[in-house]
Amino acid sequence: MQYNSVMKLYHYVHCPFCVRVRLGFGFLGTKYESVVTAYDDETTPIKLTGKKMLPIVQYDDGVAQNESLDILKAQDTAGLLGWDELAKNTESLNELLDKSGALVHNLAMPYWIWTPEFNESSRKYFQTKKEVKRGPFKNLVHNQQSFVVELTKLLEKSLISELKPFYKSDKFTIMDIMIAAHLWGMYVVPEFRFCEAVDNYLQKIKTLTHFNYHEDYWR
Repeated sequence: MQYNSVMKLYHYVHCPFCVRVRLGFGFLGTKYESVVTAYDDETTPIKLTGKKMLPIVQYDDGVAQNESLDILKAQDTAGLLGWDELAKNTESLNELLDKSGALVHNLAMPYWIWTPEFNESSRKYFQTKKEVKRGPFKNLVHNQQSFVVELTKLLEKSLISELKPFYKSDKFTIMDIMIAAHLWGMYVVPEFRFCEAVDNYLQKIKTLTHFNYHEDYWR
């Protein structure tokens, strides 16, 4: 299904799947109205799509769509994002995203909740929900050095070696958007620094997608 009208994007600033869409829209030049949604707002997403899951785009005819990759496919009518490359490398990419995503969440979640995106109510809601799966945030902070070591080793083994200069390609593709979206939240963690190769890679993607992580805080 293809849409070309100006749309609303309901998203969380920290969410990697929401960041995917923002990166993709930036690269494609897609115009949209940004709606940063409170994490404890269950009514809005359920009303739009029947479940509490973002990102969601709502077109000017009222039709709503979720799932980050489906949203980007609908907008990428010229095939600029190299979807065929994703199809060829889905297994290895998903393994990298699964492993890195778990580590990024362990490291970044205790910091995300203190950014301007959250207030007291949504902070408590987020922490309560996430601690069911990950345990107390204070324990994540206490164990952060082991997560840092593990993430650093993973990036050296599974990302840096695959940069050509983009992930498994000499061209920028949807795979780079997916990787950058998962890793970008680590910039909020003061105890972590990307190595030069990964930082340069992420900053190159930032330039290509005209991305500003904190833009919505200053609207």
